[in-house]
Amino acid sequence: MSAPQPNEEWHKTACILCECNCGVEIQLGGPGGDRFARIRGDRAHPASQGYTCNKAMRLDHYQHGPDRVLQPLRKRADGTFEEIDWDTAIREVAARLGAVRDTYGGEAVFYYGGGGQGNHLGGAYASATLSALGVRYRSNALAQEKTGEMWVQAKMMGTSVRGDFEHCEVALFVGKNPWHSHGLPRARHTLREIAKDPDRCLIVIDPRRTETAELADIHLRVKPGTDAWLLAALVAVVVQENLLAREWLASHTAGADEVLPFFEKLSIAGYCKIAGLPEDLVRQTARRIASASSVAVAEDLGIQMNRHSTLSSYLEKLLWMLTGNFGKPGTQYAFTSLVKLAGGGGALGAGGLAPKTRLSPVVGARIISGLVPCNVIAEEILTDHPQRYRAMIVESGNPAHSLADSQRMRAALEALDTLVVIDVAMTETARLADYVLPAPSQYEKWEATFFNFDFPRNAFHLRHPVLPAPEGPLPEPEIHSRLVEALGELKDEDLAPLRAALNDGREAFAQAFFAAVTANPKLSKMVPVVLYRTLGPTLPDGAASAAAIWGAAHLFCMQNPESARRAGYTGDGFEPGERLFEAIVNGESGVVFAEDDWSATWNKVRAGKINLPIPELLEELEQLATEPPPGSNPEFPFVLSAGERRAFTANTIFRDPTWRKQDATGALRMSPADAERLGIRSGGRARLTTKRAMVEVDVEISDTMQPGHVSLPNGLGLDYPLDGGPRATAGIAPNELTASEDRDWLAGTPWHKHVAARVEPVA
Repeated sequence: MSAPQPNEEWHKTACILCECNCGVEIQLGGPGGDRFARIRGDRAHPASQGYTCNKAMRLDHYQHGPDRVLQPLRKRADGTFEEIDWDTAIREVAARLGAVRDTYGGEAVFYYGGGGQGNHLGGAYASATLSALGVRYRSNALAQEKTGEMWVQAKMMGTSVRGDFEHCEVALFVGKNPWHSHGLPRARHTLREIAKDPDRCLIVIDPRRTETAELADIHLRVKPGTDAWLLAALVAVVVQENLLAREWLASHTAGADEVLPFFEKLSIAGYCKIAGLPEDLVRQTARRIASASSVAVAEDLGIQMNRHSTLSSYLEKLLWMLTGNFGKPGTQYAFTSLVKLAGGGGALGAGGLAPKTRLSPVVGARIISGLVPCNVIAEEILTDHPQRYRAMIVESGNPAHSLADSQRMRAALEALDTLVVIDVAMTETARLADYVLPAPSQYEKWEATFFNFDFPRNAFHLRHPVLPAPEGPLPEPEIHSRLVEALGELKDEDLAPLRAALNDGREAFAQAFFAAVTANPKLSKMVPVVLYRTLGPTLPDGAASAAAIWGAAHLFCMQNPESARRAGYTGDGFEPGERLFEAIVNGESGVVFAEDDWSATWNKVRAGKINLPIPELLEELEQLATEPPPGSNPEFPFVLSAGERRAFTANTIFRDPTWRKQDATGALRMSPADAERLGIRSGGRARLTTKRAMVEVDVEISDTMQPGHVSLPNGLGLDYPLDGGPRATAGIAPNELTASEDRDWLAGTPWHKHVAARVEPVA
């Protein structure tokens, strides 16, 4: 098929395939004028500045992918679906969920999602529906990845931090391959700049020789699953060789005397042997970190989905804290957010204090940042317990495919009294639902991301629609507004005074709005929908969904007046928030909403000092000395990394496999030594077995892998419709092979990067 011919107009928007959400421009073309004919980076975007990777160039495969849902669907008794109108769908969904609430309490309704990459506005409006239903428990993909690190940061600092890789002397990546996973602005440009500068140093901790490790000055090729031993050894070198930033520690931290004894007698040689690394190389690495003027550090799923994941997050932070790498250029910083990503009893309580521990109702799992660990959701549903979850709302998520132990997760979803899915496509989870409520694609509506982590200038991008939405789907703010109204929580008479105030202008509306939500607790729980139904219709170009951002902009300027002032949002009272909101709505490439200096980083640290001891993790550290390291299991002698990021893998909104130019089936990568021993050739087939399942896979022999270590990519195993024929599946769904009980003891995060496996040749 020939490529669609573009028209001349460029539409500004953003990529939606990772947290960076780089600004892009799209030219439309093709027979219907709606294909993404050309895509390029947006040079006017304040964060990405024209940068983008190869994956964004394929976004037409998302926009025109298979399995779009265009009308509300209701499941019949025989398991098939029928189309229904929106009035029927909203009425029946509200009645079904309301019945669960009235019979068992709002805690029996569970919410999963809140927006995929770059699709966060719906999650903001969902808060009103959850309040109407009295929902107490929720989760999303962050609880598979980041909650251990969130908990550590809350305990130590009371704030989240990132690394200033643009200006650092030493860059350290732990279980992270930013060449493909990104996670920092202009990732590949930044990596190249560090690598080519002889005065800077790039250090990578990873069992695989990744694309980032290929650029590194030091690659600590750790044995899979032993990161905690390696990180403990690095910290011990700093302590035992007296490489500590003692004056800095005395001024800026508390509790060093409680922490240092744990490392003073630690066997560096013994821990290096467990990690499979030469002691001299580990000591050299620690000395390079300690001697640097600045060190920036980032960890990712390689340790966050691995054994001892929360402990590893703690040790990684001790390494840069004990060497004084915080609160100055080129080190770690605390950013100013426009909207907080998590809430409801989150990682941080009032005043930055760690809140009282909340537990899930059945399993008793620790809830961090308001999120129930994903690995216990199925157990919370399937256990015969009076407080089990009985209904579930899934929004912009696919837990039947993306969470551990897919077989058990599917059984749990099928056991619910009611399952409602809000999504663009007929996902694996949607096929199990009682109701599917369709939303426009991310390029057919006003949308945004709240992954805003930059410093000293932080940016926010409210994306304008590139295409009109088709008939049928409704944007998530409209869906949630209708559900709230159907549940009887919001009536026209509640909103009439606010609509009247709008006739006198935005300032009068602001005064009436803040007075109303302060005086009326019911309205305060419905703020996004209240704004959508009052302010929303007055916004230009159909931007009603941006109404919630109006409230966020004003709240931000009230809470962060200096950050807003430095970014140019000045004035008295109402003015800064209104100027920021107008800039957001009109800024097609995004706007800088906060500008900080380095002192602002310290202002965000609880009590102005970093707390070094975390007793629970120091106890776990002590147990490492006697714990048998991950070893060979005769039944399952391989370690499988389930979900490696590659050049042509992305999140599963890419359902159409034809977007991939390479590795169409998602081959199992293994070392040459293992392949030779097993008699498997590159391009051949192998049988891969874990305690959960057995699958057959294509094999790629790669010298990037260690013996005993194999990997499968993320983003595969989705089925899709063939033209005029049956459905087919491309590659392996990694979570068919993972087990929900294999998880971190504290945060509940899964061991997806350390799955015991067996590999055998297939004729």
